[in-house]
Amino acid sequence: MPAKRQETTAHVHSPAVEDYLEQIHNLIAGKGYARVVDIAKNLGISQASVTNMIQKLDAEGYVVYERYRGVVMTEAGRKIGQEIARRHEVLTRLLSGFGLDPATVHEDVEGMEHHMSRQTLDVLTLLMEELEANPDLLKKLRRKLARA
Repeated sequence: MPAKRQETTAHVHSPAVEDYLEQIHNLIAGKGYARVVDIAKNLGISQASVTNMIQKLDAEGYVVYERYRGVVMTEAGRKIGQEIARRHEVLTRLLSGFGLDPATVHEDVEGMEHHMSRQTLDVLTLLMEELEANPDLLKKLRRKLARA
């Protein structure tokens, strides 16, 4: 009988939930607060859609939402928001380091950040840190990539 498979994902939330929590986390980190109008603008969707999702996140215990007052993250929501923001940042730094155009980096990161285990993120973080600390190696890899 095969050994029980270890869970490979660092999350059990839908990409939409993660996108909202990441966006709320980033707004609070940058502005000190998150409002429905700002979330809608940043995600490119209607305020009504945002309000519906925020109410769902409130019911699930990830945020506290008071109409006309904005959104506050609970500890559970903050934890997920920070983890998604970390994944996003690591992937962006890693791919940008190879000189990919920003639009490609953004599109690829948006797809990858929701489908990555913690172990894979740890590996990519280590690679990114080593490449940033060794610019000669990064240049060598860029040259190889350009020839491929």
